[in-house]
Amino acid sequence: MTLEFGAHVSAAGGVDLALGRAAEYAMTSCQIFTKNERQWNAKPLDPAVIERFLEKMTETGMGTVVSHDSYLINLASPDDSMWEKSRQALLEEIRRCDLLGVPYLNAHPGAHVGSGVETGLARISEAINRSFDEMPDSKTMLLLETTAGMGTSLGSKFEEIAAVVNGVEARSRIGVCIDTCHIFAAGYDLRDPESYSATMAAFDSIIGLDLLKALHINDSLKGLGSKVDRHAHIGEGELGRSAFELLVNDPRLSGLPGILETPVGADGKENGINLATLRGMVRAIEAI
Repeated sequence: MTLEFGAHVSAAGGVDLALGRAAEYAMTSCQIFTKNERQWNAKPLDPAVIERFLEKMTETGMGTVVSHDSYLINLASPDDSMWEKSRQALLEEIRRCDLLGVPYLNAHPGAHVGSGVETGLARISEAINRSFDEMPDSKTMLLLETTAGMGTSLGSKFEEIAAVVNGVEARSRIGVCIDTCHIFAAGYDLRDPESYSATMAAFDSIIGLDLLKALHINDSLKGLGSKVDRHAHIGEGELGRSAFELLVNDPRLSGLPGILETPVGADGKENGINLATLRGMVRAIEAI
């Protein structure tokens, strides 16, 4: 047993088409945008598209689908109008996931933009609580993604993720997504058994492995602690093959969606290459 390997796939032409693109590479999980990630406005989902998406879920036998929210959202913003605009955008993202039956919505925590770490973290928890209160019947779980720590972005330290989670009242509706590139850039090493074990032990102690619901599997162009978010193909960056051999053979992660966000061209062939690399690593070393 290992991760459910997949990748972020294009939803160009309709979200229903994304699952077919994932199936071309025998993915057992995938990540999509349900709307344009660089625009605030969201065109309503066509009922026919929703129906085709649900049909494709059954047809492809897709294991887990994760949606990624808009890059514009900043739930930590000290500006009240931007904060509320972000919160409304988050609500729309959740609604779309519910309509499509997508279980997880991945979100970057946000940036405090000078207001300070504690203030920013509290703003995120408050935004999530208000949003959950407005959608009490939603089935979608919000996943906070670990970040690299660029600028004033929050979530690069496990303690910051834990602080947001601890501020959320509906604990059953919140989870975490580890991005391997991001945590490495933030200073958490994964490249040898000792470092990997120490990083995972820290995550378990501070956040809890029970809250880990998905992983973004990316190598890093930049070095340990660089705080620079630049993804590389598996085994071709500063993390190298050893980190991913440890990851895919960790029994604690078995069955979780492991999603590539590595550079990809229009035809998506790079996803096939990286997926083959990961699959070839399974049982390559003794599981830890």
